[in-house]
Amino acid sequence: MEELAREAGITVRTVRFYRERGLIRPPRREGRIAWYDDHHLARLRTIAALLERGHTLNGIADLATAFESGRDVGEVLGLGIPTEETPVRLSPEELADYFEGEATAENLAAALSLGYLATDGDEIVHISRRLLDTSAALVRAGIPLATILETARRVRVHAEALADLFATVLSAHITTPDTAGLRPLAKGVVEAELSMALDRRLREPAPNDA
Repeated sequence: MEELAREAGITVRTVRFYRERGLIRPPRREGRIAWYDDHHLARLRTIAALLERGHTLNGIADLATAFESGRDVGEVLGLGIPTEETPVRLSPEELADYFEGEATAENLAAALSLGYLATDGDEIVHISRRLLDTSAALVRAGIPLATILETARRVRVHAEALADLFATVLSAHITTPDTAGLRPLAKGVVEAELSMALDRRLREPAPNDA
């Protein structure tokens, strides 16, 4: 414990307090010797970084609980399945910086539930660079992250329905086993229809103008 505290730049008393609060895992014991490892040191440094960003110990504890209940990266990404999305690896503090105070335990749990985030050791993996950057831009524009995640949940229902529709059409009319070339065509139809729907919606008069 003394070595761990020295490496982390904190006191032994603080390490003991964090362990009692469940912020770090118990050490591995061999007889009377307690062994701490790089995971414990990384967690202590994460706690220090989050405290500097204004998080409370209770908030950090909630984040740790949500983080540790998350699914493994292999389960979320479906290793071996082709995808056009680029995963992004983040430390907990980098994730907190991305969303400027919106990285609460509730929002983290919602993102884990959606499968946007996964865990890989002491790192967090976001499944899509595009979704991560878009979500961060919306937060900077003033939209709460909780609202963005709830909207994403609703969008997914429609996206799954569209995917089912295209899969049914392709399986009924395309005999070649390789349909990768048809994927951009399906996306093109959806993007064009969404663009035109937004055009129609934005042309509608505002409620106060009616």
